[in-house]
Amino acid sequence: MLPSLIPIFPLPNVVLFPSVFLPLHIFEPRYRQMLSDALQGDRIIGMVLVKQRQPRAAEPVDIYPVGCAGLISHSETLPDGRSNIILRGMQRFRVGWEEHGRVYRRAHIEPLAEIATDAIRHDVRAARSKLEALLRGRLEMTGGEAIVPGDMQDNDLINTLAQYLDLDPVEKQALLERDDIAQRSLGLIELIEMRAMTTQPLDGLGLQ
Repeated sequence: MLPSLIPIFPLPNVVLFPSVFLPLHIFEPRYRQMLSDALQGDRIIGMVLVKQRQPRAAEPVDIYPVGCAGLISHSETLPDGRSNIILRGMQRFRVGWEEHGRVYRRAHIEPLAEIATDAIRHDVRAARSKLEALLRGRLEMTGGEAIVPGDMQDNDLINTLAQYLDLDPVEKQALLERDDIAQRSLGLIELIEMRAMTTQPLDGLGLQ
């Protein structure tokens, strides 16, 4: 269960998905403070995507309303005060109103549950088979090599592909905002098929 108030970390090119790991390098003073506070508390940071085409001087930057909370699973402090951390995606959330008073941003959030029914699980299993076939097809075209663990759970595989395939951040954000994992998998299939039609490279997870 997510707390109602969490620190949020806006980045322009990063979208975190549930159950997926994300390495981050923390160097700005305000985010060093955010990390310190999180480590002394519940170790939760909310990742949110910055909207594109904003004036460079815009502060605070405008963000998308849906993000994903991550749990700090590893933190290494460097001699100069910077840190390397690893977040593990926990749960999606919708940003409510922000609370001021810290050097970093904090927001009251509404957790977004991942709906799981037998019908959704069936659709996800079918989508996984199609995704694997699409990726194999890409490999035959390019001679690349995919690293897709066969024993990975369906939901984890779809979220991992959504996070690490070389998609536009806005496309990843649209996938994150899908109502359930079945809809997310269908959206991912559509994006991969579009790339295949345009012969646009699809990097990530060993894909070219």
